[in-house]
Amino acid sequence: MSASHVIIGDGIAGSSAAETIREQDPDADVTVITEEGEALYNRILIKEFAKGKLPEAPISIHEEDWYAERDIDLALDTVVTSVDTDEKTVHTHESGTYDYDKLLVATGGTPTQLPVDNSDADGVHHFWTFQDARAIREHADDADTGIVVGAGLLGIDLAAICGAQDVEAHYLMRGNRWWRYALSLDGAEIIHDALEDHGVTPVFDSGVDHFTTDDDGVVTGAVDPNGDEYDGDFVGVAIGLNFNTEFLADSGIELDDGIVVDEYMQTNAEDVYAAGDITRFYDTILGEHTQNGAWGSAKEQGAVAGQNMVADTVASETQRADGEAVDDGAEEFRWVPSYSITHFDFPFLSFGHPTIGDDHAERKYSDTEWRRIAFKDGKVVGGVLIGDLAPQSKFKQLIREEREVADQKEVLLEQTVDLEKLDDTAEVESE
Repeated sequence: MSASHVIIGDGIAGSSAAETIREQDPDADVTVITEEGEALYNRILIKEFAKGKLPEAPISIHEEDWYAERDIDLALDTVVTSVDTDEKTVHTHESGTYDYDKLLVATGGTPTQLPVDNSDADGVHHFWTFQDARAIREHADDADTGIVVGAGLLGIDLAAICGAQDVEAHYLMRGNRWWRYALSLDGAEIIHDALEDHGVTPVFDSGVDHFTTDDDGVVTGAVDPNGDEYDGDFVGVAIGLNFNTEFLADSGIELDDGIVVDEYMQTNAEDVYAAGDITRFYDTILGEHTQNGAWGSAKEQGAVAGQNMVADTVASETQRADGEAVDDGAEEFRWVPSYSITHFDFPFLSFGHPTIGDDHAERKYSDTEWRRIAFKDGKVVGGVLIGDLAPQSKFKQLIREEREVADQKEVLLEQTVDLEKLDDTAEVESE
Protein backbone atom coordinates (compact mmCIF):
# COMPACT_ATOMS: atom_id res chain seq x y z
CA MET A 1 0.00 0.00 0.00
CA SER A 2 1.45 3.39 -1.03
CA ALA A 3 2.15 5.98 1.64
CA SER A 4 0.12 9.18 1.82
CA HIS A 5 2.17 12.39 2.11
CA VAL A 6 0.26 15.63 2.75
CA ILE A 7 2.01 18.99 2.44
CA ILE A 8 0.40 22.18 3.74
CA GLY A 9 1.88 25.12 1.85
CA ASP A 10 3.05 25.52 -1.75
CA GLY A 11 5.96 27.89 -1.25
CA ILE A 12 9.45 26.82 -2.24
CA ALA A 13 9.75 24.60 0.88
CA GLY A 14 6.52 22.70 0.27
CA SER A 15 7.08 22.40 -3.46
CA SER A 16 10.67 21.22 -2.98
CA ALA A 17 9.43 18.57 -0.55
CA ALA A 18 6.76 17.38 -2.98
CA GLU A 19 9.28 17.09 -5.80
CA THR A 20 11.74 15.20 -3.59
CA ILE A 21 9.08 12.77 -2.36
CA ARG A 22 8.00 12.01 -5.91
CA GLU A 23 11.62 11.43 -6.99
CA GLN A 24 12.28 9.16 -4.01
CA ASP A 25 9.00 7.24 -4.14
CA PRO A 26 7.22 7.05 -7.52
CA ASP A 27 4.26 5.25 -5.95
CA ALA A 28 3.56 7.61 -3.02
CA ASP A 29 0.34 9.60 -2.80
CA VAL A 30 1.35 13.27 -2.63
CA THR A 31 -1.05 16.13 -1.94
CA VAL A 32 -0.14 19.82 -1.70
CA ILE A 33 -2.66 22.13 0.00
CA THR A 34 -2.40 25.92 -0.30
CA GLU A 35 -4.58 28.90 0.57
CA GLU A 36 -3.33 30.77 -2.46
CA GLY A 37 -5.13 30.68 -5.78
CA GLU A 38 -2.04 30.09 -7.90
CA ALA A 39 0.81 27.60 -7.91
CA LEU A 40 4.41 28.24 -6.86
CA TYR A 41 5.95 31.50 -8.04
CA ASN A 42 9.30 33.18 -7.50
CA ARG A 43 9.17 35.38 -4.42
CA ILE A 44 12.48 36.92 -5.42
CA LEU A 45 11.29 38.03 -8.86
CA ILE A 46 8.05 39.56 -7.60
CA LYS A 47 10.20 42.42 -6.31
CA GLU A 48 11.25 43.23 -9.86
CA PHE A 49 7.67 42.81 -11.03
CA ALA A 50 6.45 45.29 -8.41
CA LYS A 51 9.15 47.74 -9.52
CA GLY A 52 7.69 47.60 -13.03
CA LYS A 53 10.80 45.89 -14.41
CA LEU A 54 9.29 42.50 -15.31
CA PRO A 55 6.01 41.25 -16.79
CA GLU A 56 4.07 38.51 -15.03
CA ALA A 57 5.27 35.73 -17.34
CA PRO A 58 8.66 34.89 -15.75
CA ILE A 59 7.35 34.98 -12.18
CA SER A 60 5.62 31.61 -12.10
CA ILE A 61 7.81 28.60 -11.40
CA HIS A 62 5.21 25.84 -11.59
CA GLU A 63 2.03 25.85 -13.60
CA GLU A 64 -0.75 23.54 -12.47
CA ASP A 65 0.27 21.08 -15.19
CA TRP A 66 3.63 20.60 -13.43
CA TYR A 67 1.84 18.91 -10.53
CA ALA A 68 -0.40 16.83 -12.74
CA GLU A 69 2.56 15.58 -14.78
CA ARG A 70 4.15 14.31 -11.55
CA ASP A 71 0.93 12.85 -10.19
CA ILE A 72 0.88 15.37 -7.34
CA ASP A 73 -2.58 16.53 -6.23
CA LEU A 74 -2.68 20.33 -5.87
CA ALA A 75 -5.50 21.84 -3.81
CA LEU A 76 -5.65 25.61 -4.41
CA ASP A 77 -7.77 28.06 -2.40
CA THR A 78 -7.96 25.54 0.44
CA VAL A 79 -7.86 26.76 4.03
CA VAL A 80 -6.66 24.31 6.69
CA THR A 81 -8.51 24.75 9.98
CA SER A 82 -6.90 22.10 12.20
CA VAL A 83 -4.64 19.06 12.34
CA ASP A 84 -5.44 15.97 14.41
CA THR A 85 -2.09 14.28 15.03
CA ASP A 86 -3.73 11.32 16.80
CA GLU A 87 -6.05 10.51 13.91
CA LYS A 88 -3.50 11.77 11.35
CA THR A 89 -6.09 13.97 9.68
CA VAL A 90 -5.97 17.48 8.20
CA HIS A 91 -9.25 19.40 8.40
CA THR A 92 -10.11 22.19 5.96
CA HIS A 93 -12.73 24.92 5.86
CA GLU A 94 -14.75 23.74 2.87
CA SER A 95 -12.76 20.94 1.24
CA GLY A 96 -13.25 18.09 3.67
CA THR A 97 -10.44 16.18 5.36
CA TYR A 98 -7.14 14.67 4.23
CA ASP A 99 -5.65 11.59 5.86
CA TYR A 100 -1.87 11.32 6.00
CA ASP A 101 0.89 8.89 6.84
CA LYS A 102 3.42 11.73 6.84
CA LEU A 103 2.60 15.43 7.13
CA LEU A 104 4.71 18.46 6.25
CA VAL A 105 3.74 21.94 7.45
CA ALA A 106 5.27 24.69 5.29
CA THR A 107 2.77 27.50 5.69
CA GLY A 108 5.23 30.38 6.13
CA GLY A 109 3.95 33.60 7.63
CA THR A 110 1.72 36.63 7.22
CA PRO A 111 3.17 40.16 7.37
CA THR A 112 2.82 41.83 10.74
CA GLN A 113 0.55 44.87 10.90
CA LEU A 114 1.77 47.96 12.71
CA PRO A 115 -0.09 48.35 16.02
CA VAL A 116 -1.05 51.97 15.33
CA ASP A 117 -4.20 53.81 14.28
CA ASN A 118 -5.22 53.48 10.61
CA SER A 119 -2.62 50.80 9.86
CA ASP A 120 -5.32 48.96 7.90
CA ALA A 121 -6.28 51.98 5.82
CA ASP A 122 -6.67 51.75 2.06
CA GLY A 123 -3.27 52.43 0.52
CA VAL A 124 -1.22 50.74 3.26
CA HIS A 125 0.53 47.74 1.71
CA HIS A 126 2.36 44.67 2.96
CA PHE A 127 4.59 42.76 0.59
CA TRP A 128 4.58 38.97 0.66
CA THR A 129 2.44 37.34 -2.03
CA PHE A 130 2.13 37.76 -5.78
CA GLN A 131 -1.25 39.36 -5.16
CA ASP A 132 0.46 41.88 -2.89
CA ALA A 133 2.97 42.62 -5.67
CA ARG A 134 0.21 43.25 -8.18
CA ALA A 135 -1.55 45.71 -5.87
CA ILE A 136 1.72 47.47 -5.00
CA ARG A 137 2.76 47.82 -8.63
CA GLU A 138 -0.59 49.27 -9.66
CA HIS A 139 -0.76 51.71 -6.75
CA ALA A 140 2.87 52.82 -6.87
CA ASP A 141 2.53 53.52 -10.58
CA ASP A 142 -0.10 56.18 -9.76
CA ALA A 143 1.33 57.52 -6.48
CA ASP A 144 3.33 60.72 -6.06
CA THR A 145 4.47 60.46 -2.45
CA GLY A 146 5.25 57.45 -0.30
CA ILE A 147 6.20 56.23 3.15
CA VAL A 148 8.15 53.06 3.92
CA VAL A 149 8.32 51.48 7.38
CA GLY A 150 10.60 48.62 8.39
CA ALA A 151 14.38 49.08 8.40
CA GLY A 152 15.31 45.57 7.36
CA LEU A 153 15.78 43.26 4.40
CA LEU A 154 12.08 43.29 3.47
CA GLY A 155 11.50 46.99 4.02
CA ILE A 156 14.23 48.00 1.62
CA ASP A 157 12.39 46.16 -1.17
CA LEU A 158 9.48 48.55 -0.69
CA ALA A 159 11.86 51.51 -0.70
CA ALA A 160 13.39 50.29 -3.96
CA ILE A 161 9.93 49.90 -5.48
CA CYS A 162 9.19 53.54 -4.63
CA GLY A 163 12.46 54.58 -6.22
CA ALA A 164 11.82 52.59 -9.39
CA GLN A 165 8.26 53.92 -9.69
CA ASP A 166 9.33 57.55 -9.15
CA VAL A 167 7.47 57.82 -5.87
CA GLU A 168 9.01 60.53 -3.68
CA ALA A 169 9.27 58.57 -0.44
CA HIS A 170 10.42 58.91 3.16
CA TYR A 171 11.85 55.78 4.78
CA LEU A 172 10.99 55.99 8.50
CA MET A 173 13.42 54.08 10.73
CA ARG A 174 13.33 53.73 14.51
CA GLY A 175 17.13 53.62 14.91
CA ASN A 176 20.01 55.67 13.58
CA ARG A 177 20.61 53.47 10.51
CA TRP A 178 19.17 50.82 8.23
CA TRP A 179 19.39 47.22 9.54
CA ARG A 180 21.16 48.36 12.69
CA TYR A 181 21.42 44.80 14.03
CA ALA A 182 23.85 43.79 11.27
CA LEU A 183 25.45 47.00 9.96
CA SER A 184 27.58 49.69 11.54
CA LEU A 185 27.16 53.31 10.46
CA ASP A 186 29.97 52.97 7.92
CA GLY A 187 28.22 50.16 6.09
CA ALA A 188 24.73 51.61 6.48
CA GLU A 189 25.77 54.95 5.02
CA ILE A 190 26.47 53.24 1.70
CA ILE A 191 22.85 52.07 1.69
CA HIS A 192 21.55 55.46 2.83
CA ASP A 193 23.36 57.23 -0.03
CA ALA A 194 22.01 54.70 -2.54
CA LEU A 195 18.47 55.22 -1.28
CA GLU A 196 18.77 58.97 -1.69
CA ASP A 197 20.14 58.48 -5.20
CA HIS A 198 16.86 56.66 -5.92
CA GLY A 199 14.69 59.43 -4.50
CA VAL A 200 14.06 57.81 -1.12
CA THR A 201 14.93 59.87 1.97
CA PRO A 202 15.95 57.95 5.10
CA VAL A 203 14.52 59.43 8.32
CA PHE A 204 16.26 58.20 11.47
CA ASP A 205 15.08 57.93 15.09
CA SER A 206 11.56 58.03 13.71
CA GLY A 207 8.82 55.46 13.09
CA VAL A 208 5.03 55.76 13.03
CA ASP A 209 2.76 56.99 15.80
CA HIS A 210 -0.28 56.84 13.52
CA PHE A 211 -1.33 57.12 9.90
CA THR A 212 -3.58 59.90 8.64
CA THR A 213 -6.48 59.32 6.26
CA ASP A 214 -9.01 61.31 4.25
CA ASP A 215 -12.77 61.15 4.73
CA ASP A 216 -12.93 57.99 2.61
CA GLY A 217 -10.43 56.14 4.81
CA VAL A 218 -7.61 56.35 2.28
CA VAL A 219 -4.14 56.90 3.71
CA THR A 220 -2.69 60.39 3.26
CA GLY A 221 0.44 60.23 5.39
CA ALA A 222 2.01 59.42 8.73
CA VAL A 223 2.90 61.17 11.97
CA ASP A 224 6.00 59.87 13.72
CA PRO A 225 6.56 59.68 17.50
CA ASN A 226 8.37 63.03 17.35
CA GLY A 227 5.25 64.70 15.95
CA ASP A 228 6.74 65.15 12.48
CA GLU A 229 4.30 64.69 9.60
CA TYR A 230 5.03 63.04 6.25
CA ASP A 231 2.81 62.94 3.19
CA GLY A 232 2.21 59.59 1.60
CA ASP A 233 -0.52 58.39 -0.75
CA PHE A 234 1.38 55.08 -0.93
CA VAL A 235 2.57 53.30 2.23
CA GLY A 236 4.63 50.13 2.47
CA VAL A 237 5.12 48.32 5.79
CA ALA A 238 7.52 45.43 6.43
CA ILE A 239 8.15 44.88 10.13
CA GLY A 240 8.25 41.09 10.25
CA LEU A 241 6.05 38.02 9.97
CA ASN A 242 3.40 36.39 12.08
CA PHE A 243 3.86 32.67 11.47
CA ASN A 244 0.79 30.78 10.28
CA THR A 245 0.34 28.32 13.13
CA GLU A 246 -3.18 29.11 14.36
CA PHE A 247 -4.56 25.85 12.95
CA LEU A 248 -2.03 23.91 15.03
CA ALA A 249 -3.22 25.29 18.38
CA ASP A 250 -4.66 21.99 19.61
CA SER A 251 -2.40 19.64 17.66
CA GLY A 252 0.22 19.01 20.34
CA ILE A 253 2.95 20.22 17.95
CA GLU A 254 5.55 22.30 19.81
CA LEU A 255 5.39 25.98 18.88
CA ASP A 256 7.84 28.73 19.80
CA ASP A 257 7.45 31.72 17.49
CA GLY A 258 7.10 29.15 14.72
CA ILE A 259 7.26 25.36 14.64
CA VAL A 260 10.11 23.72 16.56
CA VAL A 261 11.93 21.01 14.60
CA ASP A 262 15.17 19.10 14.94
CA GLU A 263 17.98 18.92 12.36
CA TYR A 264 15.91 16.39 10.38
CA MET A 265 12.96 18.80 10.09
CA GLN A 266 10.92 16.60 12.44
CA THR A 267 8.53 18.08 14.99
CA ASN A 268 7.83 16.55 18.38
CA ALA A 269 4.68 14.96 16.91
CA GLU A 270 5.07 11.56 15.31
CA ASP A 271 5.17 11.65 11.48
CA VAL A 272 4.90 15.45 11.34
CA TYR A 273 7.59 17.59 9.73
CA ALA A 274 7.95 21.31 9.03
CA ALA A 275 10.07 23.38 6.64
CA GLY A 276 10.66 26.95 5.51
CA ASP A 277 10.23 30.33 7.19
CA ILE A 278 7.93 28.88 9.80
CA THR A 279 10.53 26.57 11.36
CA ARG A 280 12.59 27.14 14.45
CA PHE A 281 15.14 24.52 13.51
CA TYR A 282 18.16 23.04 15.24
CA ASP A 283 21.22 24.49 13.53
CA THR A 284 23.99 21.89 13.70
CA ILE A 285 26.62 24.58 13.03
CA LEU A 286 25.52 26.95 15.77
CA GLY A 287 24.50 24.16 18.14
CA GLU A 288 21.20 25.87 18.94
CA HIS A 289 17.74 26.50 17.53
CA THR A 290 17.37 29.43 15.15
CA GLN A 291 15.29 30.71 12.23
CA ASN A 292 16.04 31.84 8.72
CA GLY A 293 13.74 32.96 5.93
CA ALA A 294 16.08 32.87 2.92
CA TRP A 295 14.80 31.25 -0.27
CA GLY A 296 17.72 28.82 -0.58
CA SER A 297 17.38 27.75 3.04
CA ALA A 298 13.65 27.05 2.65
CA LYS A 299 14.25 25.07 -0.54
CA GLU A 300 16.89 22.91 1.14
CA GLN A 301 14.73 22.37 4.22
CA GLY A 302 11.90 21.17 1.99
CA ALA A 303 14.19 18.74 0.20
CA VAL A 304 15.58 17.40 3.49
CA ALA A 305 12.08 17.01 4.93
CA GLY A 306 10.85 15.23 1.81
CA GLN A 307 13.74 12.80 1.81
CA ASN A 308 13.32 12.04 5.50
CA MET A 309 9.57 11.57 5.15
CA VAL A 310 10.16 8.90 2.52
CA ALA A 311 13.08 7.32 4.41
CA ASP A 312 11.03 7.20 7.60
CA THR A 313 8.16 5.54 5.74
CA VAL A 314 10.45 2.89 4.27
CA ALA A 315 12.05 2.30 7.68
CA SER A 316 8.65 1.94 9.34
CA GLU A 317 7.46 -0.54 6.76
CA THR A 318 10.69 -2.56 7.12
CA GLN A 319 10.32 -2.57 10.90
CA ARG A 320 6.76 -3.82 10.60
CA ALA A 321 7.88 -6.58 8.23
CA ASP A 322 10.98 -7.72 10.13
CA GLY A 323 10.19 -6.59 13.66
CA GLU A 324 13.66 -5.03 13.91
CA ALA A 325 14.87 -1.45 13.90
CA VAL A 326 16.72 -0.29 10.78
CA ASP A 327 18.89 2.66 9.77
CA ASP A 328 16.39 5.04 8.20
CA GLY A 329 19.06 7.05 6.36
CA ALA A 330 17.86 10.37 7.77
CA GLU A 331 19.47 13.47 6.29
CA GLU A 332 20.52 16.46 8.41
CA PHE A 333 19.76 20.03 7.45
CA ARG A 334 23.14 21.77 7.55
CA TRP A 335 23.15 25.00 5.61
CA VAL A 336 24.76 28.45 5.53
CA PRO A 337 22.05 30.82 4.28
CA SER A 338 22.55 33.95 2.25
CA TYR A 339 20.32 36.83 1.19
CA SER A 340 21.12 39.26 -1.61
CA ILE A 341 19.83 42.68 -2.61
CA THR A 342 20.15 43.80 -6.21
CA HIS A 343 18.35 47.14 -6.13
CA PHE A 344 21.42 49.36 -6.41
CA ASP A 345 24.44 49.80 -8.69
CA PHE A 346 26.46 47.67 -6.27
CA PRO A 347 25.59 44.19 -4.93
CA PHE A 348 24.72 43.48 -1.30
CA LEU A 349 24.78 40.09 0.40
CA SER A 350 24.34 38.86 3.95
CA PHE A 351 25.47 35.35 4.83
CA GLY A 352 25.07 33.11 7.84
CA HIS A 353 23.64 34.84 10.91
CA PRO A 354 25.16 38.35 10.94
CA THR A 355 23.02 39.63 13.83
CA ILE A 356 24.07 37.18 16.56
CA GLY A 357 27.79 37.83 16.88
CA ASP A 358 29.56 38.69 20.13
CA ASP A 359 32.56 40.09 18.20
CA HIS A 360 32.93 41.80 14.82
CA ALA A 361 35.51 42.93 12.28
CA GLU A 362 34.84 45.36 9.44
CA ARG A 363 36.50 47.49 6.82
CA LYS A 364 35.42 50.03 4.24
CA TYR A 365 37.33 49.72 0.97
CA SER A 366 35.59 52.42 -1.10
CA ASP A 367 32.39 54.46 -1.24
CA THR A 368 30.51 51.35 -2.35
CA GLU A 369 32.59 48.51 -0.93
CA TRP A 370 32.46 47.35 2.68
CA ARG A 371 32.75 44.13 4.64
CA ARG A 372 31.69 43.06 8.11
CA ILE A 373 32.28 39.65 9.70
CA ALA A 374 30.42 38.46 12.79
CA PHE A 375 32.04 36.01 15.23
CA LYS A 376 30.62 34.00 18.10
CA ASP A 377 32.85 32.08 20.48
CA GLY A 378 35.73 32.84 18.13
CA LYS A 379 34.04 31.33 15.05
CA VAL A 380 32.63 33.08 11.99
CA VAL A 381 28.83 32.91 12.17
CA GLY A 382 27.83 35.45 9.55
CA GLY A 383 28.51 38.73 7.87
CA VAL A 384 27.62 41.33 5.28
CA LEU A 385 29.37 42.09 1.98
CA ILE A 386 28.73 45.27 0.02
CA GLY A 387 30.27 45.83 -3.40
CA ASP A 388 32.51 42.78 -3.57
CA LEU A 389 30.81 39.43 -3.03
CA ALA A 390 33.81 37.30 -4.03
CA PRO A 391 34.78 36.30 -0.45
CA GLN A 392 31.36 34.81 0.36
CA SER A 393 32.26 31.21 -0.49
CA LYS A 394 35.36 31.33 1.71
CA PHE A 395 33.48 32.82 4.64
CA LYS A 396 30.75 30.21 4.25
CA GLN A 397 33.43 27.52 4.26
CA LEU A 398 34.80 28.87 7.55
CA ILE A 399 31.30 28.79 9.02
CA ARG A 400 30.76 25.17 7.95
CA GLU A 401 34.16 24.15 9.30
CA GLU A 402 33.44 25.89 12.64
CA ARG A 403 37.01 27.13 12.85
CA GLU A 404 38.09 29.58 15.55
CA VAL A 405 39.61 32.44 13.56
CA ALA A 406 38.49 35.58 15.39
CA ASP A 407 42.11 36.25 16.39
CA GLN A 408 43.05 36.60 12.71
CA LYS A 409 40.77 39.45 11.69
CA GLU A 410 43.39 41.23 9.59
CA VAL A 411 43.73 38.24 7.27
CA LEU A 412 39.95 38.03 6.87
CA LEU A 413 39.72 41.73 6.07
CA GLU A 414 42.33 41.68 3.31
CA GLN A 415 40.80 42.59 -0.06
CA THR A 416 41.42 39.07 -1.34
CA VAL A 417 40.78 36.45 1.32
CA ASP A 418 43.40 33.69 1.23
CA LEU A 419 42.43 30.78 3.46
CA GLU A 420 45.84 29.20 3.00
CA LYS A 421 47.40 32.34 4.42
CA LEU A 422 44.95 32.06 7.30
CA ASP A 423 46.11 28.51 7.89
CA ASP A 424 49.76 29.61 7.77
CA THR A 425 49.03 32.31 10.34
CA ALA A 426 47.34 29.77 12.60
CA GLU A 427 50.32 27.44 12.33
CA VAL A 428 52.81 30.21 13.14
CA GLU A 429 50.81 31.27 16.19
CA SER A 430 50.58 27.68 17.44
CA GLU A 431 54.34 27.10 17.23
